Amino acid sequence: MSVIAEFRISSADFELGRILRVEGITSIELESLVPIGEATVPLFWIHKSTRNSFVESVQRHPTVSNASPVDEFDDRTLFTLEWDANQDHVFNGISEHNGQLLSAIGTPEKWEFELRFPDHDALSEFTTHCEDAQVTLEVTRVYNPTKPDAGPWYGLSDRQREAITLAVQNGYYDIPRGCTTKELADELGISDQAVTERLRRAIVALTTYTLFPPEPEV
Repeated sequence: MSVIAEFRISSADFELGRILRVEGITSIELESLVPIGEATVPLFWIHKSTRNSFVESVQRHPTVSNASPVDEFDDRTLFTLEWDANQDHVFNGISEHNGQLLSAIGTPEKWEFELRFPDHDALSEFTTHCEDAQVTLEVTRVYNPTKPDAGPWYGLSDRQREAITLAVQNGYYDIPRGCTTKELADELGISDQAVTERLRRAIVALTTYTLFPPEPEV
């Protein structure tokens, strides 16, 4: 049975975290990992940063070949990053132990990851892999999403549950809407884009863990 784990990792402990430790950034949200040939290219949002200075800083890193903006807005920019992921023990460990990256949000100081593994053995092997590479993991939550007694939150992370609860309480899903994503963002202390993405992931989690029947155990 699959297991989901949430971790905190210091930005200084893994390669991508070190690459993105750029002064002036308030938050970074990994959107997806896009396979291009044998490489894995992150697609991520940078909030409230100067685009040009970010690109200059990141491209000075020896493992980075290119950083390119994809979409630009007033308070955020979507980037792709071409880099040598073989130098990153965290992402190597996720790949080697059949993990799936569900979400990753970071600052220049620390990152919060939500990862899914096929079972507890794979999760244990991943944590051992990171410890051997001197990557310090702070485990904040571990649960089986399809297990009946796994708890009442149906795969939601604490942040997703906070966002969707606030949205419902404030009438975001009412007709007409009782609030906007900007108002939710102000209350949560994040950008409106981050609110939209957090609500989207919350709805996907709720749908997955309530409407899709669990696979039978072999």
